[in-house]
Amino acid sequence: MNREFQKRLCGIDEAGRGPLAGPLVMAGVILTLPIDGLMDSKKLTEKKREALFPLILENSDYHIVTFSAKQIDTMGISKCLQSGLLSIQEHLPGVAYLFDGNSSFGVVNIETMIKADTKVPEVSAASILAKVTRDREMVEMGRRYPQYGFEKHKGYATKAHYEALLKHNRCAIHRKTFRVRGLDEPALF
Repeated sequence: MNREFQKRLCGIDEAGRGPLAGPLVMAGVILTLPIDGLMDSKKLTEKKREALFPLILENSDYHIVTFSAKQIDTMGISKCLQSGLLSIQEHLPGVAYLFDGNSSFGVVNIETMIKADTKVPEVSAASILAKVTRDREMVEMGRRYPQYGFEKHKGYATKAHYEALLKHNRCAIHRKTFRVRGLDEPALF
């Protein structure tokens, strides 16, 4: 992307594409002032992400889109991603858009870049907003459904999560269309 001709850039990233439970969260960010310390949210500590979160909110135009597990089951993950990209374009119009990854999910005027969250500050900021928003919701879901330990694994397919699923089956925030070894197919262990 030739940044000298693009005065304003909206970086876009998501969190929660692959977990067994919880939402998919997408964020679009247009930085209004530079912020030190931005990088891919997965490379930051939780403490650092939490410290950067309010700085990003104060120094950007942003839009956050959340899709519940039920919406993911109904629409499919690709349609959710497509819908999120369209929502970000609608709420943050008239700029260039750069989405982390290699697919624009059929949405026009979206450029993509693999590992953009490690290379482009706006995408790093979007990565942080999406991850912190999702992680906070999963901590809350951990309080609501303590038997699953969502506050620890955030809904991802860890050994502890599998064990909780086998013992308690799914709850309301599990993605029913995501297959689980031992529940939906024979256990391999």
